Amino acid sequence: MAMTSLRVRRHQLPLWALVLTVVAVALPVLATSRAQGAVTGCTVTYTINEWSGGFTAQIRVTNLGAALNGWRLEWTYGGDQQVTSAWNAQVTQSGNAVTAVNAAHNAELATGGIVDFGLQGTWRTTDPAPTAFALNGAACGGTATPTPTPTPTVTAPAECAGAGAAICSDFEDQSGTVPSGAWHTTAPDCQGTGKVSVDTSVAYSGTRSLRVDGGAGYCNHVFAASTRDLSSVGPVVYVRMRVRHTTALPLDHVTFVSMPDASQGGKALRVGGQNGALQWNRESDDATLPEQSPAGVALSTPLATGRWLCLRYQIDTTTQSMRTWVDDQEIAGLQVDGVPTQNVDGQWLARRTPPRPTGLRLGWESYGTGDDTLWFDDVALGSSPIGC
Repeated sequence: MAMTSLRVRRHQLPLWALVLTVVAVALPVLATSRAQGAVTGCTVTYTINEWSGGFTAQIRVTNLGAALNGWRLEWTYGGDQQVTSAWNAQVTQSGNAVTAVNAAHNAELATGGIVDFGLQGTWRTTDPAPTAFALNGAACGGTATPTPTPTPTVTAPAECAGAGAAICSDFEDQSGTVPSGAWHTTAPDCQGTGKVSVDTSVAYSGTRSLRVDGGAGYCNHVFAASTRDLSSVGPVVYVRMRVRHTTALPLDHVTFVSMPDASQGGKALRVGGQNGALQWNRESDDATLPEQSPAGVALSTPLATGRWLCLRYQIDTTTQSMRTWVDDQEIAGLQVDGVPTQNVDGQWLARRTPPRPTGLRLGWESYGTGDDTLWFDDVALGSSPIGC
């Protein structure tokens, strides 16, 4: 793995994704935004996965200044890169100059907010990472100071507050309808009609929850992603959340929890459904837990609709071991203990490398038919068990 990093003092960003070949450029910038007419600060990370003749790049922009309603990021390639496609933003190229403009669902970028987008491209002779960016027409690297904003008081769920949990969120710290602060909207790979928002009309506790309007159709992806890097959580990762579905799990494959996994090169461990029952799916080889035979599906469970459920699971990062509960009932078909079980874990144990989750995303991925409106609340993740 080769890594090149360029950083300006006083700000440090963790590398949030692990890729086979990585070049990361982190540029803390303080600039004046002409579009806003006010002082703006930002940081930009550019992470590249490169192979002979091609590459993908994931770009993260953090807004440290005034809230933006519409953003534009510009940079210039120093090699002969050509962008061929993009997700989560509209990306155009003229010569070596590249411009990325917000998509409809992520135009609002709050103070402290983060937006991620990605692109794919080709190259023939050289593929150096860009070293300078401009946000809304202002060159990154100015000397202006962003206007300070008050830090909101965070109210954490009682069962994980003070317990050292890496994530402990009941969304009560969200002040608007667009996820911000510790959460941001993203659409890995591609996007469709789905939407995530902060809802004040439905909640398990308090007055707020995360609402997902998940659309059907191939490649209809939308998530709220935690900004926390989970690479050091463990050795066992424990997750607990409240979730409420409007529609029963469909026959076609869908996902509503996604965890980028370093052992798969950043591809995801996914919790969702297929054949009407809860399942795990491993993106890199499409393995399912349980196996999707009639006997395997019968060992899982459908999810009730119209009420809050408590979903818990644990993932061992040192061996192939996983357990899953719904309302404190362990699901036999969603258990991996290293001992092969017919109709359950034959596909899963074909891969011996244990998972290493690095992030948490809540939302909806549809790969065919299947739409739903669902809510999340009281989300907790840490190195110790957290009960319902």
